[in-house]
Amino acid sequence: MLLLAISPSTEARKSKKENRMTSAGITYLDSSYGVYDALSKEIHAYAEVGYQEYKSSAALIAHLESNGFTVEKGVAGIPTAFVARFGQGSPVIGIMAEYDALPGLAQEVVPYKCAPAGGGAGHGCGHNLLGTGAVAGAVAISKYLAEGHQGTICLFGCPAEEGGGGKAYMMREACFDGLDAMLDWHPDAQITVNDKTGLANVQVRFAFKGKSAHASGAPENGRSALDAVEAFDYMMNLMREHIPSDSRIHYVITNGGKAPNVVPDFAEVVYYFRNPNREVVRDIFERAVKAAEGAALGTGTSMEYEVLSGNYERLPNNVLSDLIFRNLEAVGGIQYDESEMAFALEMMKNSGVIDTDAALRKISSVIPATENKLSQWVSSDVGNVTWAVPTGSFRMAAFVPAGSGHCWQQVASAGMSIGTKGLMAAARVFYLTAFDLLTNPALVSAAKAEFDQKRGADFEFKPLMGDRVPPFDYQLGK
Repeated sequence: MLLLAISPSTEARKSKKENRMTSAGITYLDSSYGVYDALSKEIHAYAEVGYQEYKSSAALIAHLESNGFTVEKGVAGIPTAFVARFGQGSPVIGIMAEYDALPGLAQEVVPYKCAPAGGGAGHGCGHNLLGTGAVAGAVAISKYLAEGHQGTICLFGCPAEEGGGGKAYMMREACFDGLDAMLDWHPDAQITVNDKTGLANVQVRFAFKGKSAHASGAPENGRSALDAVEAFDYMMNLMREHIPSDSRIHYVITNGGKAPNVVPDFAEVVYYFRNPNREVVRDIFERAVKAAEGAALGTGTSMEYEVLSGNYERLPNNVLSDLIFRNLEAVGGIQYDESEMAFALEMMKNSGVIDTDAALRKISSVIPATENKLSQWVSSDVGNVTWAVPTGSFRMAAFVPAGSGHCWQQVASAGMSIGTKGLMAAARVFYLTAFDLLTNPALVSAAKAEFDQKRGADFEFKPLMGDRVPPFDYQLGK
């Protein structure tokens, strides 16, 4: 009697698994490698930095429109941001795409460091893969919906993740309202679910103005803006001892003068402040402003500052994380062919990787979230979105396991078939996860219940960058 009672349920689950693995979306992805390989490489070649991704966003939009999506362009007042929709009714599932490159990371698609003549930007974070994989997943889901199934898929084109905080501005303008769940991925050299809070952060530009003079003939007449920057940096480095140990402070002097024999009348430094709690970030930032004011006072200069971007820490969702992890296991690891293995081994040799077997094991199997040591220390504007809608994130092996992020190795990996294999695997995870949410309303309800409980009834989004417009004319890497 008991066996008879259990058997139909078991068979039903088995049937559902078989159906989703052979359904319209998977069939589409199985036949579309060449389409997305070409699209990813096209965006890789554009290598446009944040808020300047005109060609990249246009390429993704054209592909979505050709597959029946309705696209709203220029959302939140950002020319390269868009929202593409397909289907009707609930549940409404979102997927986020990014496509900005990093300045100064141009790299040829070879297994050794080789910048092209003239340098330029490069996809050192693999956003050509991220955007293309997200779009591939969304189109695959649309193929399932087109069979008459109820539900809506929304693809969010999100510019300027690298230091520009594009999603924070989209969040401020309520672009993510009305969703039941959001799905997100990032290229990596491992395969795992991202269930960490990560770090909230703000990016701040401090500019000092002084008085120029001949540095040898009349130094007493000068007031060095560079002195102010250096005094400020010194105070900030002393402050490191007196902030929570899980905080991060880092900076780069973007303008320190032009010639040693001229007292600089202008100097500028850009800072990042990070912590797992956005309120701690606010406190560190406020202390930094006071230090900058003191540096200006002590050097006879003036100071002004500008918050360029601000991102919340992530609000993890265990229901979605567990679902994604199961689908990562269903998709499985990445396997290199002979030429890809030769490329990877040469790159690892040129990157000083000794234990190549251990490195390659990271891409061939799914690891538990407890072994994911990176995600707890990174910041992303995705964090803002996780406070608007239940969000599940994962990382897929799309890079050769060499280098440590924002590096030439990732640019090279992102421009070849190794990267394409990763994005196609990510698209399958998107499809399977959306399929589960579309066909199992209880999963959506559970994810939303957890989200409401964790966020709290009194939550109000207060943008860390305030009410300023996006910094269209100021580009820096993350």
